[in-house]
Parts: sequence; C-alpha cells; structure tokens
Amino acid sequence: MSVDLVEVVRSGFRECVHRGSAVVLRPDGEPLVEVGAVHGPIFPRSTNKPLQALTLLRNGFEPVDDAELAIATASHFGEPDHVELVQRLLDRFGFTEDDLECPPDLPFEEQARARVLAGADRDKAARRIFMNCSGKHAAMLATCAINGWPIRGYLEVGHPLQQAVLDTVADVTGEPETDLGIDGCGLPIVPVSLVNLARAYAAFATAPEGAPERRVADAIRTHPRVISGTDGPDFRVMSATPGLVCKIGADGVHAGALPDGSAFAYKIDDGADRARLPLTLAILQRMGVEWTDAHAELATPAVLGGGARVGIIRAIPGVLQ
Repeated sequence: MSVDLVEVVRSGFRECVHRGSAVVLRPDGEPLVEVGAVHGPIFPRSTNKPLQALTLLRNGFEPVDDAELAIATASHFGEPDHVELVQRLLDRFGFTEDDLECPPDLPFEEQARARVLAGADRDKAARRIFMNCSGKHAAMLATCAINGWPIRGYLEVGHPLQQAVLDTVADVTGEPETDLGIDGCGLPIVPVSLVNLARAYAAFATAPEGAPERRVADAIRTHPRVISGTDGPDFRVMSATPGLVCKIGADGVHAGALPDGSAFAYKIDDGADRARLPLTLAILQRMGVEWTDAHAELATPAVLGGGARVGIIRAIPGVLQ
C-alpha cells in the first residue's frame, strides 16, 4: 500500500526510488495529504520520545532547564555537551552510568567518535552514556527515584514507569491497545498509525504555554542540536523553520508540527536516511512554510560523480498533491 515518495536521479536517469507512506494534516486535524498506508500501525521509534518525556513530566520529573528536558527527548550524537548533560542529570539524582540499562555504543558524530577511539582500546570504547537514548534513560531513572519505583528493570513492560508511558501514549494518540515491540534501546514501543502520530505532534505544538506538552515542544524547539547533533536532520530543519517541532525516528520515520497545528508524519519503507530531508522539505513546502534558500538547499541533496554534482535526491514531483 506504500507509494513512490523519493527518487535518486543520476545523470538524468532515475537510479533508485524510496517508497513509503505519509500524512499531512491541516490545523483542524483533518488530512491535507494522505499517501500510502497512514492508518495502519508502524513502530514510531524515536519519534515517541516526546511522548515518553511527557510521561516523565506528568509523574514528577522536573528538569532544571530546557536543555535538560531536551536531552530527555534526544536521539543525541554523543558529542561532549550531550554527554555532559546526561552526566549532570545522573549526578543530580545520585546515579552512575552503570545504572543506565540502554546498551553501550560509540558516539554517532564522527569527530566525537574519533576522539573516543583515539583515546581508548576500541573494544572498551563503547559506553552506555554515549548511546543516543541515554538522556531519556537518565531522565527515566530520575522519575523512578522521585516516585520510589524500582530502579532495576525500569525498561520492563510491567514496571510502573512503562505502564505510565503506555497510558500517556494511549491518551495522546488515541491508539487502541495492541501488542508491543522492543525498541533499539530496549524499551517497550507502542505501534502507532501515522495519522495519530501526526495528531500527537499537533497537540504538543498547540498546547497552552506552561502545559507539559508545550514544555516538551519548547525544549525541542529551543535546543534542536541537543535533541540531535551537529548537522543532524532535526537540527537543520528546525534551524531553517522557526516554530517547527519535529523528531526523527530510526528506520525512516519522521514527525513534526507547526505552531498553527498543521502536522505531518511519514515512514520510509526501506528506512533510508537519504530520503528524509527531501521528503520532509517537500512536506513543509506543501504545508505552506515560507520558502528560503536554506530550505532549497536541504530539499535536493546532491548525487555525486567523480566529486562533482551529477544529480539530486528529491521528493517525486506531485506526490504530495
């Protein structure tokens, strides 16, 4: 049921195509664009992090500043400031890195990863605090401490924290109860349809000032590099689009919303990262975002041949009409 969404054009020849599904909502929540399978469940992957952060706020977690709330929603790149924020959060509640139950990893950002590998035996270089979800896990530990919930096993579906997350996801998305999956960091993940994922983001973007949903949205908008990293897709897109709140998820998922409540969500079938920016930018253009040179640059990444630009990656013309 998916459709052709993004194409790779080399020397005037369509070399590759990425299929998927996408929905764009008007400010009133009704669909402006529906292509592909937007009403069936997908794993939202890290686009669910704002909903998890909302759960933490609803259960007593109080960040010291917006940066700390942003790292709790982040798929961070393991850069030094990201690691410092996670460590600060652990320190504040008396935890150590060993309390994190996310898997060890290397920093995602190239320079940060190179610095780590240059200073350690490669087999010993990976750490839990470098893992892109470590900020969320640290904030979950903090919420467990605040509520007197068990620290060990906080990622098990029967743990009070994860039950609270399930309640929040059901509340915000309206999704019926269904079988769960396990995300890359080990936490339970709730399948959600693209249309309901987009509506959830609209609810965050339009919540009244001071509401927990609005606090999460404002933290993301204020610190787009904290929730991603240097040259990360979310950082680049939000920097070019004032007021946008958005979050990528692994394997080709992206969702976001503007302050007026217009929103989008999509899933690229093959999970290809190169399809993200062209599709996101085409969606923003369809939503009526004021177009700038920064948007145009992101919309058509170059295809190289011999170091020269010989083609582009682009959303297929007319696919979002």
